[in-house]
Amino acid sequence: MTSTTASLPLATAAVTSARASPWRRRGVGLLLAWPFPLAVLLLWQLGAQFEWIPPQILPAPLVVAQTFSDLWATGELQDHLLISLARVLYGFSLGTGLGLLLGVSMGLSPVVKDYLYPTFRVFAQVPSLGWLPLLMMLVGIDEALKIILIAKAAFVPVTMNTYNGLRNVPTSLIEVSKVFRFTRWQLLRHVVFPAAFPTLWTGIRYGLTHAWLALVAVELLASSEGLGFLIVYGRQLFQLDVVLTAVVVVGAVGFALDKVLALVEGRLLRWRREAF
Repeated sequence: MTSTTASLPLATAAVTSARASPWRRRGVGLLLAWPFPLAVLLLWQLGAQFEWIPPQILPAPLVVAQTFSDLWATGELQDHLLISLARVLYGFSLGTGLGLLLGVSMGLSPVVKDYLYPTFRVFAQVPSLGWLPLLMMLVGIDEALKIILIAKAAFVPVTMNTYNGLRNVPTSLIEVSKVFRFTRWQLLRHVVFPAAFPTLWTGIRYGLTHAWLALVAVELLASSEGLGFLIVYGRQLFQLDVVLTAVVVVGAVGFALDKVLALVEGRLLRWRREAF
């Protein structure tokens, strides 16, 4: 009895340490992530200060920061950012909805899969910008063009991951559901969709990333508003501080969007960590 009682604090400490270790690893990871970008920023500043690179080609970080502040103060940067975010929201929502519909249909129905999967694979092999000339003739160069291309960029990874997630549900789970005599709806609700959800959510994250990349590419080619247009505008006027400001904002917003989905995923999949 004494040895068992004495072992309880050790077990409690082990559990506490195991729960704390992810936070410790995350803290170490954040510390290790900072030195490289800071070193790049320092080299950039030194190169501009000592004119190793002409300022007309690569403005100093402080100049870019001042340009960011000026564009933000005038509201021009927020206007372009909101327009880009709205385009991504519309295109991503459309592509995700269609991708989930097609992925679930192919994943649950072998007949639908046999009919549509080969055509989908061919469609997926064509990059989004490959459809640009055809779509420009069909819908012009207005907002419809941008939303369709963004939707296509999100549609492919969402469809693929949804289909793969449903097709790769462990057979053992299906067998257990048969033992409990689940109806088809109970099987889908309590077994298939929960098991496929991590892969499905990964597809949504990839879809958002691809949608954001497609947005910038489309705005670079055919737009008079948005962050991509701001990059083109700065290049045409040879204002590289404006170009770099827009590039930094594009990277920061894309990173933030992915982190938001990662946090949502952590909340939704908390039951998996608690179960294991």
